[in-house]
Amino acid sequence: MESTLDIFVKAIFTENMIFAYFLGMCSYLAVSKTVKTAVGLGLAVIFVLVVTLPINYLLENYVLQEGALVWLNPEYGVNGSNTINLSFLSFITFIAVVAAIVQLVEMIVEKFTPALYGALGIFLPLIAVNCSILGGALFMQDRQYSTVLDASAFGLGSGIGWFLAVVFLAAIREKIRYSNVPPALRGIGITFIVTGLMGIAFQSFMGIEYGSGNKEKEENRIETSSILTESTDENSAVESTQTSQVINYKAAK
Repeated sequence: MESTLDIFVKAIFTENMIFAYFLGMCSYLAVSKTVKTAVGLGLAVIFVLVVTLPINYLLENYVLQEGALVWLNPEYGVNGSNTINLSFLSFITFIAVVAAIVQLVEMIVEKFTPALYGALGIFLPLIAVNCSILGGALFMQDRQYSTVLDASAFGLGSGIGWFLAVVFLAAIREKIRYSNVPPALRGIGITFIVTGLMGIAFQSFMGIEYGSGNKEKEENRIETSSILTESTDENSAVESTQTSQVINYKAAK
């Protein structure tokens, strides 16, 4: 089983929402023209993921799953006489939680940073339908994390991964603005090329060996070593038997 740290690091690098799954590309391309707006939206995405994933985790495990309402009445459990399964409400519940948190973020940004609110424009409320936000909830549901801490680590890692992706692209686009880019590639064309190259760069992190991987590798090494040792012992026993037979045969002659 993966540790919480493994889940967190993987969500940032090897399972990056942008470069591994291409989720949230609309706002990623739209607000990455300047670093300032990219940082603002990136922080908003981190906040929304960190808040919504634990809430959705608790709803999934204590309300929506089949038999999850056993804490209300034992009859509602999997083995009860009146088992309740509300899993068909997962999508609408997750979206409702995300929309509520996004509305809260929008009010806070508008209150304290009106300039950033104006720069983000329509893309701030559209976080509610950002694929990476809903994707995080669905990944959490599919992977069935064992604790709310693991779900929170995945949410924080996914948010940081999205933040790094959009800020890196914004910084590059600010520099490209003063570069001699071929006319046919100016604008969104060169942006797609840069995104592809960044995706390839992030895939290099797949070579990282995480804690759980090292543990499995060590267990496999020990198992292989024990098998080889047993095989060597068996071969030695066979050779010893054969040698004794040859000696006995010569003595008999």
